[in-house]
Amino acid sequence: MSGSQALPALEWALLLAVAALVGHLAQRYARIPKIVGYAAVGAITGMAGFTGAAWPLQGIGLFLLELGIAVVLFEAGARLPLRWFRHNPMVLVQSAAESLLTFVAAFAALRALGLDFPVVRALAVIAVAASPAVLMRVVSDLRASGPVTDRAIALTTLNTLYALTIGTAMLRSIDRADAVPLVASMVASASVLGVSLLLGGLLAGLLTAALRYMNPTSEDTTIVMLALIGACAALAAPFGGSAPLVALLGGILLKQIHPRPWVWPRQLGTAASMLTILMFVLVSSMAAQADWNLGIAWAVVVLIVVRALAKMISLVATGIGTGISLKKSLWVSGALLPMSSVALLLTSQFVVASHTIGSQVANIALPVILVTELLGAVLVTTVLYRTGEAGKPRPDADLPSGERSGGNAS
Repeated sequence: MSGSQALPALEWALLLAVAALVGHLAQRYARIPKIVGYAAVGAITGMAGFTGAAWPLQGIGLFLLELGIAVVLFEAGARLPLRWFRHNPMVLVQSAAESLLTFVAAFAALRALGLDFPVVRALAVIAVAASPAVLMRVVSDLRASGPVTDRAIALTTLNTLYALTIGTAMLRSIDRADAVPLVASMVASASVLGVSLLLGGLLAGLLTAALRYMNPTSEDTTIVMLALIGACAALAAPFGGSAPLVALLGGILLKQIHPRPWVWPRQLGTAASMLTILMFVLVSSMAAQADWNLGIAWAVVVLIVVRALAKMISLVATGIGTGISLKKSLWVSGALLPMSSVALLLTSQFVVASHTIGSQVANIALPVILVTELLGAVLVTTVLYRTGEAGKPRPDADLPSGERSGGNAS
């Protein structure tokens, strides 16, 4: 490894070590989610001028982000049983209404501020996507379970599917200042979804074949899963699909083949945990490098507030008949506030597709992503506490069993 390559590698290694330590201390002593520690370290280094990854994302930085998102979305998809929607179809109605109202509200509010149509359209799509990564990390840390947790994960997974499908299709027409015909938009989105579904089916088929001969909980299986997820995701872009969407659809299809509830985080192992930490640090580091100024502060605040209100109003309005109370629907809306890796990936893709339009999108999207990632993680934790679906993590939760208070090694 040359000297020019060694320095960034050393910086990233130290940065990940510090992030993991700060995340551990944040949960152990401050009782706040680990992700807040990860994101805070990334934000501080980003504001300090850390240049470990170029913006817009490309090369190894882009690959690692896509792989981290793919692993998270694969797990999210594997927790989404399609059979459930046959018994409770109103959840799909609630999901579609939430995403549509979020898009319309964000579009109208930003258009009212005088922003150009292509910029507003891209920001509205980004606003649709909540963060499965933030939600599932907090759920995992708090060992949360219950109807609010399940509904939040389902809705977050679905609105991410919508945002990735539409956002990836939109890359082809981002420079157009006029409205793209509805038929053309639908064809482009269907093409992205179709290619991603085919590759997702390939992923599910390969994993099904591998699991016939391998123990689902073995380390070898973890390596095979990560390798196949990465390989199928890498095929997406050349064929016109979306890498994260391939993993998400692959997880959904695999769930239908193997409906039993495997413990995916344990199967994916430490390698996936490192990818997750890297993803949060990368997201906050990139977002913190945005051109923060008072000129865009109003648009940032408006987008955050309008987005949160749209999700809350839509979930409460469509909550009847979905299997949970209106009060719990309100709590679910709070869990949909975070934006993180998927939103950053879409923002980076818009910048690559059109630097002029994409830069204007990034100026607003990056601050929104950083603020909602940090505040959203805290809000998700509060929601899970207040609904009684999670207890406060013990200070010694990460210690070996023999070193925990009140325990011994015998």
